[in-house]
Amino acid sequence: MTSFSDGQFCLKNFSISIQKGPAMNQLNMTIQPEIQLALKSGRPVVALETTVITHGLPVPVNFELANQMEDETRAAGAVPATIAVLNGELKVGLTQNELEFLATAEGIHKAGKRDLGVLCSRNLSAGTTVSATMFIAHHAGIRVFATGGIGGVHRGGSGDISADLPELGQTPVAVVCSGAKAILDLPRTMEWLETAGVPVLGWQTDTFPAFFSVSSNLPVHTRVDNAQEAASILHHHWQMGLKGALVTVPCPDAEAVESNQVEVVLKQAEKEAQKNHITGKAVTPFLLSRLAELTEGQTMKANLALLLQNARTAAQIASALQTL
Repeated sequence: MTSFSDGQFCLKNFSISIQKGPAMNQLNMTIQPEIQLALKSGRPVVALETTVITHGLPVPVNFELANQMEDETRAAGAVPATIAVLNGELKVGLTQNELEFLATAEGIHKAGKRDLGVLCSRNLSAGTTVSATMFIAHHAGIRVFATGGIGGVHRGGSGDISADLPELGQTPVAVVCSGAKAILDLPRTMEWLETAGVPVLGWQTDTFPAFFSVSSNLPVHTRVDNAQEAASILHHHWQMGLKGALVTVPCPDAEAVESNQVEVVLKQAEKEAQKNHITGKAVTPFLLSRLAELTEGQTMKANLALLLQNARTAAQIASALQTL
């Protein structure tokens, strides 16, 4: 058992126990040996989520993307830690067989943080969203996490707010992303982040990226032009006991889709979702899938490009953090 108490840990096996005060919270967590050794020796590690594999992309693109993100992370100098829930166990680092299982099996769940207890108690498997991945990464000792786009405040008057936002407000992990998903209300999402005290750093940009599109024209909190700048801000942010942070990286120009084009096809996809009574967790995967179809694959191409770029950027930032 690896036990954490007052910032100290000792390595025995790969199940994690976290102690805070008099209470003991047990996490049924397995950390891949390579990742455990990297964390122990101070090498940079980057967490990767798995909802994009289980619910975001079709087979076999999802499996190929999972491997490519790990390869990009390694090429940029960090150890990848792909996170999921498998048979009721929190997994930090996956084998090829486990990645393939997540990419191809039917009935895989989509796990936010609130779902973890249910999944573990029932020995179920799931891809982890941003909120669940942040939670698991934090308790494994990983400070940097790469994804595509975070969840946020949904459009309209439904009051639907992604669990990703409150998790950013309470968990000290830096999320490297391309803004929030384009299907969301980006101005209200930015307001939510400001209220929660989450700094939004623009990676070589002054404006908040709009996922498939380079810019939403909304200003970021502050601009950073390299990994050292980002790492310095994050280092001081966490030294003061503050929590999550966003590093937002625009989609590569060559693969980006014009925001006006995204809006046109998004309106059509939203009407189809309403007509088919698609709600809750099913909305985002449905809309992203329909956008890919309606743009003849342009949005999927953009999604793949930004995911790989974000993995590289996160690895650079994680490496820079290790020097502080």
